[in-house]
Amino acid sequence: MATVRLEFEKLEILVRKRKWKLYFIIVAEHPTESDKMVLTTIPAAGENFFRLKRNSKNVVDFEPVATDSGVDGLFVLEREMPADRTIRVRAFLKHNRKSTREIGDIFKDIEGRLGGNVLGTVTNILGSASPWIMVAKTAMGIVGEVLGKIKDRDFGYLSMDEEFGPEFDGKRELDRVNRFTTGNARLRWSWRIK
Repeated sequence: MATVRLEFEKLEILVRKRKWKLYFIIVAEHPTESDKMVLTTIPAAGENFFRLKRNSKNVVDFEPVATDSGVDGLFVLEREMPADRTIRVRAFLKHNRKSTREIGDIFKDIEGRLGGNVLGTVTNILGSASPWIMVAKTAMGIVGEVLGKIKDRDFGYLSMDEEFGPEFDGKRELDRVNRFTTGNARLRWSWRIK
């Protein structure tokens, strides 16, 4: 069975400010239980925010410069190809405004605000050892409300939904680029089939 992998390649902030503490919240379909969704933060709990300073020129290159074709970006998730060959993934981008808060605090805050809608926390899912919060698909409206109440600067969200059609025939990887819903940031990502 083929597997698919999502990688981030380049993030650009399109506003003039030059100092950022950025993180993503990823929401994806559960790989084996179709009535559930999972969400996590990138960087994961225990890691530092993506810190951008003036020298970064508001760009994070997740993919290193290399002369070979085996270059990888920032690993987000990996799973078996679904039977219907479609995957639904959303990425929310935030800037942390509180200097004393860590990624783990944000993860716990989201989990706490979801309350009884949390069906558990799982690890070793979607090819990642990071913890993922599991919720019912029917609670996705509540997830949106919870993410909207986080007091950090909101760059909006981005749909990375993909239907793996004939454009992938004979290709290992296809890149995609789009702006977040606020228009203040742009992300390039890739879907790979292995």
